[in-house]
Amino acid sequence: MNAFEHVVREELELREIVGVPTPRSVQKERSTLDQHDRAFIARSPFLLIATAGADGRCDISPKGDAPGFVLVLDDRRLVIPDRPGNKRLDSMRHLLANPHVGLIFFVPGREETLRVNGRAWITRDPELLRRSAVQGRTPLLAIGVEVEQCFLHCAKAFRRSQLWAHEQWPGPDALPSLACVLFDQIRPEGVTLQEYELDIEDGNVKRLY
Repeated sequence: MNAFEHVVREELELREIVGVPTPRSVQKERSTLDQHDRAFIARSPFLLIATAGADGRCDISPKGDAPGFVLVLDDRRLVIPDRPGNKRLDSMRHLLANPHVGLIFFVPGREETLRVNGRAWITRDPELLRRSAVQGRTPLLAIGVEVEQCFLHCAKAFRRSQLWAHEQWPGPDALPSLACVLFDQIRPEGVTLQEYELDIEDGNVKRLY
């Protein structure tokens, strides 16, 4: 039984409802990174990486560091260093079974995004890891991506969401803190909420690299 009714099942039906893309939307797609793409990546401190496992289950994970943290090796290859995190390794475990990957690069204040799709591998290349070192810390692994498709995405989503409109941002207390949410969801024994908060903040400060 479907979770929803009136489900669209074929592209023909989809096209009848939405229509076809404009010539510009098709023509902007490329299979290599040009100077504009390189400039965008060089100024991007944040990206989202989408992967899917062998069973089709998907994951989207954030990656971020100072602008330029993603290395562009040439017009077909880029490298994303793996910084310390929660060690779930959702993206990397997917890549072991399914190399297809999707990336969206963001530049603060810029309403367009850069979309890159391709194939990815987990690399231990010493030279690439050395080039990705920060504050004397060399990453243990990196994700190497071979570009198959790339293009700039238009500003409509940012215009509608007003994502960069600071005056529209909710206050810092609009939602409970991560520590409060996890404490409520996990209900750890023998630990106070204050200790939980201190442990999370300690990790955010001391275990960035």
